[in-house]
Amino acid sequence: MAPLDRLDDWDDFVAELYPEPADAGGKRREDYRDFDEPPRDTVREFYRLNHRGQTWDFVQQKKAEYLTLDRAELPAWEALEFLNTLVDDSDPDLDLSQLDHLLQTAEAIRADGQPDWFVLTGLLHDLGKVLCLWGEPQWAVVGDTFPVGCAFSDRVVYPELFAANPDSTNPAYSTPLGVYEAGCGLDRVDLSWGHDEYLYQVLRDCLPEPALYMIRYHSFYACHREGAYSELMNDRDREMFAWVRLFNNYDLYSKSDRPPRATELRPYYQGLIDRYLPAKLNL
Repeated sequence: MAPLDRLDDWDDFVAELYPEPADAGGKRREDYRDFDEPPRDTVREFYRLNHRGQTWDFVQQKKAEYLTLDRAELPAWEALEFLNTLVDDSDPDLDLSQLDHLLQTAEAIRADGQPDWFVLTGLLHDLGKVLCLWGEPQWAVVGDTFPVGCAFSDRVVYPELFAANPDSTNPAYSTPLGVYEAGCGLDRVDLSWGHDEYLYQVLRDCLPEPALYMIRYHSFYACHREGAYSELMNDRDREMFAWVRLFNNYDLYSKSDRPPRATELRPYYQGLIDRYLPAKLNL
């Protein structure tokens, strides 16, 4: 089996690494993300490809290729359904479809009385995975993100696999700051290419700043969970990362065995879409 052949493999992997919080006396949250003994033998292979291929040049190439945002014009809900075509209903190991996961995340945020733009962010946050439907390999769409153009942190998962990345021996890209300046701000830092940055660019004129931070950095675990790359952040980043951390609690811990009823929920979410987004998204 190739590493993470289906988009849904990634969501299953995330569900296993981030199960719902244990009761008192059970496994602690800090015990999760154990990459020494991952639940799937394909996980290390996924990161081997990811860490080898995500170079400075690769990221610039993908930004030039996709950020023209001229591949499709779709209403947001239709784009969500388009993403959902990746589900393999015959696979017994899949717990949730893509749309189910997004609705469960959004419903958990809604149940806590968060602002409506926050709820909409929960619905949309993985929409950038449509990149898979245009032929992008899994390692260029999902997974933890990290900066390119500077030294790879040992707090990124499987850091030893960066040895195969040519940037690791390039003097221009292998110092702690690399091509960046201290405190330059993450907006000036190129992260590994994937669904986070792509969707941020699609929605950057539509949602409030905290929502855009959630979308752009929710996979940047080395920074928002492990504290790496703080030398690149500015004060605004540090303030906004409180929202990123809050969002991740909903994204990772909201899954359940009871799928939401998309047909019943659609009118509410269509109302949010109409309030914040254009009639069609440029993808």
